[in-house]
Amino acid sequence: MYIKRNLSWAIIMRFAWKNLLFFAIYAAVVFFLYHQWEWTHIDIPFEPISVIGIAVAFYIGFKNSQSYDRFWEARKIWGGIVNYSRTWANNVLNLVKNDRNAQVTLIYRHIAWINALRIQLRQPTSFSIRENRAVERLFDRHGERNPVCSGMDLFLDPKEVDALENRKNVATHLVKKQAQHIKQLLDEGKLTEFDKQIFHSNLEEFYNLQGKCERIKNTPFPRQYAYFSTVFTWVFLLLLPFGLLNVFETQLQELEVGHNWWYIVLMIFFSILISWIFVTMEKVGSNSEDPFEGRINDVPMTALCRTIEIDLRDMLDEENLPEKIKPQHNILY
Repeated sequence: MYIKRNLSWAIIMRFAWKNLLFFAIYAAVVFFLYHQWEWTHIDIPFEPISVIGIAVAFYIGFKNSQSYDRFWEARKIWGGIVNYSRTWANNVLNLVKNDRNAQVTLIYRHIAWINALRIQLRQPTSFSIRENRAVERLFDRHGERNPVCSGMDLFLDPKEVDALENRKNVATHLVKKQAQHIKQLLDEGKLTEFDKQIFHSNLEEFYNLQGKCERIKNTPFPRQYAYFSTVFTWVFLLLLPFGLLNVFETQLQELEVGHNWWYIVLMIFFSILISWIFVTMEKVGSNSEDPFEGRINDVPMTALCRTIEIDLRDMLDEENLPEKIKPQHNILY
């Protein structure tokens, strides 16, 4: 999640430089063919192109609205994980009495669960967005696509870590282990049946929250909107320079401007500007489709996991708590 109020131009250019270069070369070639080689038949009236532009703008607007809904739902789900994590720790500390080891184990296993869920959600899918190499290098330096069991040894017993290696869904298995531990405490007389129901209610909510995350992660944004939004945008952008030929030529003749260089500058500049605006609007929606990928617009799960870890370990009255996650290049992961 980008945390600075204004996007830096360094970030913008990482995303935009290839498109800007293409738009500049494409517009220059179209103008050269029209003006130097006198291919006057290639100009297109601007009116039909403007109609396409309006339709594309509405289409992109719908896509961006729905993409933002996916992001905001994901952020609300992780807000629920933060809240229920604190509730879990509070219940452990107040209901599991006279057994410090059990308290620490239950809370640390929960910290392992949120981190396992985070890493599972960060794994790329077949429909994950692919950026240009400059952007991908940035995310590879910052992002997390480690094996799901990575780092579990910080929170779990070594034998339990070994048992997780072959699990298909580590996060699901950790919640199951919590239920088994609660049953063990009940059998030992350290919990009442009513206490067990409270804990199972918490575990049920953790499964609900995990399932909601997996629903967003495993359900791609409808391809008919995502794909055709890109197709229609590029159809408009490829036609745009041909429509601007006629517009600028007519306007400059009316103004009796005789300098060809001014015509060149205006046509190419506005063609690049309009194209960049439309392709940027389209990319904004694409970058919000999958809010768990660990990219610039995604839910900062690493920071949220660290916040939960700090809170829960503080509730255990531990010292030497870890530092909060700091943004890298103004991106909080």
